[in-house]
Amino acid sequence: MNVEQPVSESSWFKSSYSSGAGGECIEVATRPARVHVRDSKDTTRAALAVDPTAWAAFVEFAAR
Repeated sequence: MNVEQPVSESSWFKSSYSSGAGGECIEVATRPARVHVRDSKDTTRAALAVDPTAWAAFVEFAAR
């Protein structure tokens, strides 16, 4: 069983698009086996954890 350690607060970084007036902000933390995504306005909620290849596909799609 491979248990991943919790993500430290210093590992999170905010999206460069998060400075807009709409307040839509996310933070991302990368680990070898997972990419973690959370709402920067409510960091107490659970983060979404996805496979790095799935995250890369999402970012590529969103950039279009």
